[in-house]
Amino acid sequence: MNVKTLAISGIIAALYTAITLAILPFGFTNIQFRISEMFNHLVVFNPRYIFGIVVGVFVSNLLLSELGPIDLVFGVGQSIIALSLTILFCRYVSNTMARMVFNTFIFTTTMFLIAWELNIVLHLPFLLTWLYVAIGEFAVMAIGIPVMKALNKRLNFARLI
Repeated sequence: MNVKTLAISGIIAALYTAITLAILPFGFTNIQFRISEMFNHLVVFNPRYIFGIVVGVFVSNLLLSELGPIDLVFGVGQSIIALSLTILFCRYVSNTMARMVFNTFIFTTTMFLIAWELNIVLHLPFLLTWLYVAIGEFAVMAIGIPVMKALNKRLNFARLI
């Protein structure tokens, strides 16, 4: 990893954590609305953004989550799985909008892992919790599409990192 990629990844991780902190407690309950999840769309533009996003999730869960170490396993694991699936999909599809829609679908679907974690730790009903966290994730990721497209016009994410 070159210095520029490392620096940009650090900035992404810091922004992810700062935004997660700003919206506490809405990023860690059974009704999650973690605005920083919009950063997940960055891998649509360049797969190297995965490093900053994953570190941001790790630091946020480590410092801000009340669920303990299990949140590092489930939260970070869910992000790695969904981001990796999106990166794989992006190898075959060049349309940015299709990539972002797929990314939104993948993150919404894989929220079953977060629901499972909340079921284990807080004994919340699995299916209802999955519905709630999936709705929150879908809303953030869907709102993130036009936001990230507008930012991309200004910043050109593909070449930034």
